Amino acid sequence: MARNIITGIDIGTYNIKVVVAEYETKDSKLPSIIGSGFSESRGLRYGYIININDVKSSLKKAIEQAEKTSKVKIKKAYISTGGISLDSLVSNGSTMISRGDSEITDMDIDKAIESSEKNIPHQEITNKKIIHTIPLSYKIDGKTVLGRPVGMKGIKFEVSTLFVTCLDQHYQDLLQAVQETGIEVENVIAAPIAASLVALSRAQKIAGVVLANIGSETVSIIVYDNNIPISVKVFPIGSTHITNDIALGLKIPLEEAEKIKLGALTRTDFSKRKLDEIIIARLTDMFEMIDSHLKKIHRNGLLPAGIIITGGGSGISTTEDLARATLKLPSKIAQIKYPTDSKIQIKDSYWTVAYGLCVLGFTDEEESSIGIRIAKNTKNNLISWIKQILP
Repeated sequence: MARNIITGIDIGTYNIKVVVAEYETKDSKLPSIIGSGFSESRGLRYGYIININDVKSSLKKAIEQAEKTSKVKIKKAYISTGGISLDSLVSNGSTMISRGDSEITDMDIDKAIESSEKNIPHQEITNKKIIHTIPLSYKIDGKTVLGRPVGMKGIKFEVSTLFVTCLDQHYQDLLQAVQETGIEVENVIAAPIAASLVALSRAQKIAGVVLANIGSETVSIIVYDNNIPISVKVFPIGSTHITNDIALGLKIPLEEAEKIKLGALTRTDFSKRKLDEIIIARLTDMFEMIDSHLKKIHRNGLLPAGIIITGGGSGISTTEDLARATLKLPSKIAQIKYPTDSKIQIKDSYWTVAYGLCVLGFTDEEESSIGIRIAKNTKNNLISWIKQILP
């Protein structure tokens, strides 16, 4: 009997994480982790590739380690993308209902979504690739539809659609780097979406929440409302900037600054007050960027589940309190839902995206346990979000 195995590869600016997972029984809620691999990233900046050969070398190290721990030969994988070119926009489209009896079908939904894509301003989509298409809301004859519109009747059908995009050049470089290591790319997923599958609960997504992943050179966010992702954004600032600020402010080597940032004991004598001022200033910049974006999408101060923080930068002691004060929202560090019965135990948030890719990889065209319908596009082997289950 063939084993049900999925691999997720998170290619970050600071490091590359590979997770190999398996559904051992049909009753399992989450796939068991049977292997993992890790390597320092080389050849990337702000999440995009600047030297493909260096990236391939780093990838091979992480893949070999994952193969050794899982005792599985990795031939294909789900890949994340999360560089600074990752973005999202909302566009509206409409169509006249095609059936003679005025009943809405899946074809009408597809036509309305196609219309919303055509209505994207040219300057906003030039050189970009749409990697996810997520319907946000529907209207029939001008009235908002609550729930699934298929089977309802009307004359005019409208849809508001979220398009998640990235620069096509960055996307193609990512594909090339992975494929040249001998790995078949099953699908490419926006990193914030993958992370949200294991870092957020359904209750948080329904109430309204922002998930912030503080990486080395970027902060990526995804905003949920009513169990639907309504915005994805990446900012060019991360925990490495805090390390650099500490090194400059305290006049110490970068290696010492990194240890001090994470609260480790060192021989360096420094002012605790000055260190706090340096860290607070940079973290405040991060959260002010997030707040500015929430204002832009009219969600500032309006997310009952608040901000959930993950990623390497979430380990800084003052992060949670500063997020609460700056955003005026509830704040907490993410509690990742890793399976406790896994052969390989993973406990920190570094692995959130890689494991989320595995969880997403086990879904199919049926409604999954995570409340999402996805479909595999056999033409280019990517996931297209063609339907989102509305609560």
